[in-house]
Parts: sequence; C-alpha cells; structure tokens
Amino acid sequence: MAGATAPLLGLEKKSLREQALSALRTAITSGELEPGRHLVETELSDMLQISRGTLREALRQLEQEGLLSAGPRGRLSVRHLDGKEIRDIFAVRAALESLAVRTLCELPDRASVITSLRSAVDAMAAAAEASLEERIESDLEFHRTLCRLTGNETLLHSWESLEGSIRMSIMFAGIERAVKNMSVDRHHDIVAAIETGNATLARTTVLEHMDVAAANLVA
Repeated sequence: MAGATAPLLGLEKKSLREQALSALRTAITSGELEPGRHLVETELSDMLQISRGTLREALRQLEQEGLLSAGPRGRLSVRHLDGKEIRDIFAVRAALESLAVRTLCELPDRASVITSLRSAVDAMAAAAEASLEERIESDLEFHRTLCRLTGNETLLHSWESLEGSIRMSIMFAGIERAVKNMSVDRHHDIVAAIETGNATLARTTVLEHMDVAAANLVA
C-alpha cells in the first residue's frame, strides 16, 4: 500500500472509529483502495495509527454498508460492482423512491415536507465545492430525507440497506460521471413535482431521475 494519499495517513486520537470509517470510505469511493483489493489489517492499522480492534469495528461497519465483501476464511476485500448490478440497484432505488414520493403527495399538508426537502437541496448546493465525500453525503441525505419523511420505517430501512452499494457505483463510474448525478436542478425537479401533489408526475420524475443516473454510471 505504498504511496497512500492523505485519507489513510494517520488519525487524531478523537473518535477514532468514526475517523477510520470516514478515511476508509473516502479511500474506497475515490478509488485509492480499488475494487477487488484485499485488505491487510496490519498495514491499515499502521497507516491509520489505530489498534486492530478499532480497525475491525470500522471494517465490520463498511462490510454492513456493502463497501467490502468477505471471501474465503473471512478475508475482506473492496467490493466490485458490474454494470448489471448497478442497473439492478437503481431499479430497486427507483421502486422505493417512487413509493416515497407517492406517499408524500398523498399527505394533506405537504408544507413542512417541501421545506425539509428544499433544505436538503440547499445543502447539496452548498457542498458543490466541497470534498467528494461531502458531496456524496449531501446527495444521499436528500434521498434519505425523501424516504424518512414518509414515516414508513420499512421503506427507510430498505433504502438505507442500499447506501453502500450506491457508494460503490460511484467508484465504478469514476468521479466525473458520478458528479453529474448530483445536479441540484434535477433534485429541485423532484421537490417541485411533490409540491404539486400529483403522484403520477412525482413518480414519473423520480423514475426518470433514476434511469438517467443509472445510465450515466454505466455508460
């Protein structure tokens, strides 16, 4: 692992597990730790300057998120996605989020929902010049908020189970193509459709959003 860049070169002594998670996520989504790469605990713990116990906690979390996969004898490696898997992931996302927007359109009072969603889009705009990780998180937070506001915990849990796979799709596509999917205007379109209360329009807007996003990532 010679030549590692800043995310994997040491951590402060505060919240080590959280810092390790952030550093490893960044290394994976940026491609520093490339798909299929086997992870060696001794090397990673030395780079991050944390105990192997703390590292293992972070790695378990990343495996749960879908960023890592376990091979023979439990050996972890960076997960690899192909084009079909990405299209499948976005098809499921589309189904979940189209249900979310339909549910939101059926609310008798959508004012607070629209306010929350606009705030999430504003956060995306504010992160436009931030790090890739911050941009990814602001984009994911918009879609997470979309599901959370429905009050359907099963829907939210199902969506959150895809987060790691979504992050991996970004690494598969590369930063330039992934950033195209973070268009603030396209997310404003979703909010505007929900504001009309027209469930068919909102559902169509989300389905088109996901179709375009998936096509962009596997182009």
